Amino acid sequence: MDYRPLYPAALQLLSRLIDLCLVIGGLSILILAFANATLRGLAGFDLAWSLEVTAFLLLWTTFLGCAAAMARGAHMRVTEISAALLGPRALRGLEHGINLLIAVLMVSLIVHGTSIASHQWAQKTTVLYWPVGLLYASMPVGIALSLVFHLYNSWLVLRGADLRTETAA
Repeated sequence: MDYRPLYPAALQLLSRLIDLCLVIGGLSILILAFANATLRGLAGFDLAWSLEVTAFLLLWTTFLGCAAAMARGAHMRVTEISAALLGPRALRGLEHGINLLIAVLMVSLIVHGTSIASHQWAQKTTVLYWPVGLLYASMPVGIALSLVFHLYNSWLVLRGADLRTETAA
């Protein structure tokens, strides 16, 4: 269930910007990995900086991808057991409870991720001398963006938005 058609313009723009970053990041990872492997195989050397850049890009695209998946409602759900055991009203209550639990978990990840990133900020990477905290900052930033989408999605569910009819219109 893709929530994006129900988003206000600002959230739709944010979702598109994240998608653009993912495309650019993914292509950059592909190009850097291919170029580095080709140089290593054909010329006998590699670009040390490309390994650091690729590591940064992999982490950032992972957590930005989490936000993109949240906007699309694409995170995995296993509903067969609960649907077989519970009625519609209990299922709605369970979904609201799970949404609240996910929000609490995301806030915890943001708080602890920010702490880890700030403690690592003074340390520098070996080749590019970038702050290691920038690498660790990918988690709280990506999860914060995911939380924005999750809260809006949860509000839509709480409001009772029927995604099948509203997205078809």
